[in-house]
Amino acid sequence: MRVSNDENAVFVSGTLGSAPELSHSLYGEDFYSAELLVPRLSGTMDHVPLTIPGRNLAFMPNEGDRLSVWGQLRTYNRHTEQGTHLCVTVFAKGIEPLGEEDMPQNEVSLSGYLCKPAVFRTTPFLREIGDMLIACNRSFNKSDYLPCIAWGRNARTVSELPVGSRLYIQGRIQSRRYQKQLSDGTVQDRTAHEVSCSSIELL
Repeated sequence: MRVSNDENAVFVSGTLGSAPELSHSLYGEDFYSAELLVPRLSGTMDHVPLTIPGRNLAFMPNEGDRLSVWGQLRTYNRHTEQGTHLCVTVFAKGIEPLGEEDMPQNEVSLSGYLCKPAVFRTTPFLREIGDMLIACNRSFNKSDYLPCIAWGRNARTVSELPVGSRLYIQGRIQSRRYQKQLSDGTVQDRTAHEVSCSSIELL
């Protein structure tokens, strides 16, 4: 159920691929990073990065534990010698053990604004795709810039929308491996994270 037009909500459950490790501290609070493995119906595994504030870590899970995590999608820029990369993470507001008989889930709902014209393209298998960047506002005058992918008819629709259009999106977070050729000619393996849209509504 939609909570508000400014919603940014994610619920994922699966198997912890790495135990939480201390990432950084901010204003006296520790933040931990981890990775959750969430299977698709096809059997492909999505590697979902987690950021867990210490105050929301009621217990310390271990690698291989089955967990449910809910919170928001957040983005930040990572600066390296090769340049700046937009990183997507699930900011966990709560975690709890996942029952042995409970099925993994991957649900995202967002509302935000189209930051730049959507890029329409067709894959070698003739699938129509629309790449979008959606700005979702949050507290303290901050925004998260979330890469999203629309498919088929939705891809054609978003490719015709003007910048600034407000959208309500439902879908899932997915990971995608790709290779990036650097300026020195070397090739680097990378992982991108984006929201795969199952439905899009113009607000």
